[in-house]
Amino acid sequence: MYQVGQPPTLNEPEAFVGWLRQELEKIESAFVDFDFAQLKELHVEPVRPRDGMVVFADGTDWDPGSGQGFYGYYNGAWESLG
Repeated sequence: MYQVGQPPTLNEPEAFVGWLRQELEKIESAFVDFDFAQLKELHVEPVRPRDGMVVFADGTDWDPGSGQGFYGYYNGAWESLG
C-alpha cells in the first residue's frame, strides 16, 4: 500500500526532484508487487457508477439486489458477481 512521504521544503528544488522520483517509484512498486485487491465495504451506491466498476456492497444500508457481496456495474445496472 502506498503512503506519501513528507516532502522537502519548496526552496530546495534538487531535494524536491529526488523526493518526487522516490514517491513515483513507491507508487510503481505498489502496483507491481501486490498479490490481492481488497475492496472497502460500501454502505451507499457510488455517486457516478460507470461500466466496469466492481464494488463490495454491505447488503444492509445499500443492497443492489442480492444482499451483501460483490457487484459489477454494466449497461446501467448492478449485477451480482457471486
